[in-house]
Amino acid sequence: MDIFSIKKRSQVMSNVKSKGSKIEIKVKKMLRDSGLRFRYHSKTLPGKPDFYNNKLKTVIFVDSCFWHGCRYHGSQPKTNEAFWLNKIDRNKRRDREINSIYKEKNWHVIRIWEHTLKSDEKTSKIMHLLKRNIDSK
Repeated sequence: MDIFSIKKRSQVMSNVKSKGSKIEIKVKKMLRDSGLRFRYHSKTLPGKPDFYNNKLKTVIFVDSCFWHGCRYHGSQPKTNEAFWLNKIDRNKRRDREINSIYKEKNWHVIRIWEHTLKSDEKTSKIMHLLKRNIDSK
C-alpha cells in the first residue's frame, strides 16, 4: 500500500527531474575535471543523451537504477505493479533501440549506471575507460 494519496503520489512523481539530477551533476563534474569537453542535454540527438560530443561521435547516458531497471539495484514498487513493470520494460527497450541507432551511425554509446557513481574507485575506472575510448578515436 502506498503511503501517499493518488494526488500526492502524482505530485511527487512529477517532481522527478529529467535533467540536472545529482548523478548527472556528478558525471558533469567528472568530465570537466578530466578535461573532456561534452555538451549537456541535446534536444536534437536520438534519445536526448545527457552528454554528447559531435566531433568525437560519442554520447553518454546516465541511467538511474530505478528508471532503467538495473538488475542489481532496481526496485519494483509494491503498488500498481503492472504499470511500473510495463514502464520500466519500455525504458529498457527504448535504451536498446537508441543504442542501435547510434551504432548504425558509428557513434560510441556510453551508459553509466547510477550505482557505479557511488564508489570513487568505480568512478575513476569509468573515467579511465572513457578517456581511453576517446583517445583511440
